Amino acid sequence: MRTRYVLFPLLFICLNCFAQKSYDLVIIGGNPGGIMAAISAARMGKTSVILERTAYIGGLPANGLGATDIATRAATTGLFREFVDRIKQHYIDTYGENAEQVKVCSDGYHFEPSVGAKVFDEMLGEYKDKITVLTMRQFDADEGNIRIDNDRIQAIRVLNRTSGEQEEYRGSVFLDATYEGDLGAAAGIPFRVGREGKSEFNEPGAGRVYKYWAGKEGSGSTFDADNAVQAYNYRLCLTNNPKNRVDITKPKNYNREEYAYMIEDVWTGNHTQWQMETVTPEMMEENRKHIKAGNPTKIPGDVWGIAKITNIVHVPNKKTDANNQHATFLSTDLPEENWAWPTSSWEWRDKFAQRLREYIEGLFWFAQNDSELPSHFRKAAKEWGLAKDEYTDNGNFPRQVYVREGRRFEGLYFFTANDALPVTTGARPPIHASSITASHYALDSHAVRKREKGRVHLDGFLSYPSAVYTVPYGVIVPKEIDNLLLPVPVSGSHIGFSTLRMEPCWMALGEAAGIASAIAIDKEVKMRNVPIEDLQEQLISQKATLYYFKDVEYTHPDFKMVEVLGLKGYLPEWEARLQDPVDKETLSQWKRLSNLKLEEVEVNKTTRSAVLRMIYQKTAE
Repeated sequence: MRTRYVLFPLLFICLNCFAQKSYDLVIIGGNPGGIMAAISAARMGKTSVILERTAYIGGLPANGLGATDIATRAATTGLFREFVDRIKQHYIDTYGENAEQVKVCSDGYHFEPSVGAKVFDEMLGEYKDKITVLTMRQFDADEGNIRIDNDRIQAIRVLNRTSGEQEEYRGSVFLDATYEGDLGAAAGIPFRVGREGKSEFNEPGAGRVYKYWAGKEGSGSTFDADNAVQAYNYRLCLTNNPKNRVDITKPKNYNREEYAYMIEDVWTGNHTQWQMETVTPEMMEENRKHIKAGNPTKIPGDVWGIAKITNIVHVPNKKTDANNQHATFLSTDLPEENWAWPTSSWEWRDKFAQRLREYIEGLFWFAQNDSELPSHFRKAAKEWGLAKDEYTDNGNFPRQVYVREGRRFEGLYFFTANDALPVTTGARPPIHASSITASHYALDSHAVRKREKGRVHLDGFLSYPSAVYTVPYGVIVPKEIDNLLLPVPVSGSHIGFSTLRMEPCWMALGEAAGIASAIAIDKEVKMRNVPIEDLQEQLISQKATLYYFKDVEYTHPDFKMVEVLGLKGYLPEWEARLQDPVDKETLSQWKRLSNLKLEEVEVNKTTRSAVLRMIYQKTAE
């Protein structure tokens, strides 16, 4: 039996000092994982409170991350698909079905920050009777802010940043939907920070690695463990539309020396991509002469203008999702400076956030104005500025740091890169018995990069096309604490976490967490004892894809049947081929699995769909 809150009994004497409220779910963090958990629980009749530290909910999709990284789009459906479908419908309703904005939104997967925030508000607004959203509520990762009795969280305390008062919240289930994992840490759940060595899980790309981007692992790579955390930045919403462009000004704490070595990289074309393996010093000197003559760079793989410091993906209305530029040494990340973030106080984090903002503002000002850079480079860079109609109360700058990686907790299942290696072009791996979702992301931990003895130091970069993998329920369930789920700071290795940390995955995991919470409350069971079949059934009913097939969309009339039977092993291939006639071998396998005679089936005549429907109906009975 464990009890926290050393001063807790005294607090009951002063009940008037704290606002106390009780909900079915208490969710720390208003990012997409927390939002989807609240919505999916609301659909099962459960109440939630979302406690968000900032003045705005939505996390990174409402703060510049508008280019959704997902190639196999049909693999992640459910509430995430509802979100992107609403994005697309917004652009259709606003600009017309054939408008350029509809085309650029890429079926809702590319969107402006303000539109992402609007859609989240709309989705939450449909459940006002079930979901309470409270902003400016700060939870600090201190065991004094959490009460645990008999391995169950009874209550937590948060700071109301507006009033300065402490508030207490009680619930049946608590969810950590923070990027940092603050609630899990306060609850004493074991966690990891940093990179595992390759020897621990034999993961490709693990440990200390030197390589060019998309190149081969180079000399000096030790593959040893260290304390490296994926670098953070801000996802900037830029535009080259003069009517909606705001210039980035020189920050107060500008330090030119932080950017000066970019000058030589611009003139020579030096960069960090694989093409540099064949670039010679002579080629770089020739490039210098070429640029002096008024031309842009001609070094293979090099980029020019604003693209030299930021990667750009276009979103509607001539705006961008501008991420760190992996092709250069100097960009919008601050490698190593952020490593303390996951376990630091909010005071430290706020100082780093301001430091990072000023660093980025200084980088842009340098690229657009420094006299030692080529004049035509500066001119090209000056074409871009911040979007005037975004973040109007924050100087048009994103309000939230892109926290790529915080604490990673050790749950019932520990996810590694080996779980994610199979791709759609190869054989389908056996599905985890407790799978709650199938998703995709090309593995990429967004490199930490720096110059070190002339080498490029990359943080666990790894890439596979269209990787589709299953995620066991256990990645969000701690081994201890009976009523806690961790849908954002999930259980996994550094490399494994890099496949799960995308917003679509967090939305899917959040959706599963909300449903699992509702089931646990109804059945009065611990989170680890939630019946997986019940969880899967509810997820499928909310149109979540648990077992991906190339030829069966979530809108297909047989979607539920195919998902259920796929999970049971009837369809081990990537395609269901419902309209094909069933062959003798397949029919024999299905008879064994179902223990049905299926005497009415004719080999090479009855369709697979018809046979599966018989099995589905009879086994349901």
